[in-house]
Amino acid sequence: MAESPARNTGAHFVYAELKRRILSLELEPGERIYEPAMAAALQVSRTPLREAIRRLISESLLEQQPTGGVVVPALDDAAVSELYDVRAALESLMAREACAKATPEDIEFLNGILERNTATVAFADEAMKYGEALHAAIAGIAGNSWARRFHEQVSSQMQRYRHYTNNLQERRDQALADHRILVEAVASGKPEEAARIGFDHVIGARDEALRATSGGTPATK
Repeated sequence: MAESPARNTGAHFVYAELKRRILSLELEPGERIYEPAMAAALQVSRTPLREAIRRLISESLLEQQPTGGVVVPALDDAAVSELYDVRAALESLMAREACAKATPEDIEFLNGILERNTATVAFADEAMKYGEALHAAIAGIAGNSWARRFHEQVSSQMQRYRHYTNNLQERRDQALADHRILVEAVASGKPEEAARIGFDHVIGARDEALRATSGGTPATK
């Protein structure tokens, strides 16, 4: 028998809300999820909560412990490096492919996002929003469906770390400078330059994330 729309809606709400809290660090790394307390806080039954928890475990946004408990995964240096390295490769690929496909209308759209990024660079949340929009637009221009799918999955995982890489004005200014050069490379049809900039831009964010989360020296390639 198919599940009722009400049940589907409830599970989706719980999943979306838990995911938001995990990615925003409202639920802190290492924090345990207590089902009765969480169900009460969200004003839902245990059934949609458990469905949401299972889904988040499958996405590695929650972690099942051997004892049966469920916790928010710790911020792990190895995970940071792996996620950012994969994203760097994807950004490089998509920037290269976008050079061959970008139309004048595409370039105009990218420049519009870049203008809004410039106007909001002093504001962390807004700067991050337009930075993400620019990368998503380049992914769309590239038109590589598999790369875009993997990019979305990796980007979702990386949300927990972007709060560390985006807090400093110096880092936001550097990201904006990278975005300008990247758009220019795509507009000029320079695939190797675009690929290099896309890659180096993400590696810079990786190193900042490692500094912020570990307090140590970031890994180098």
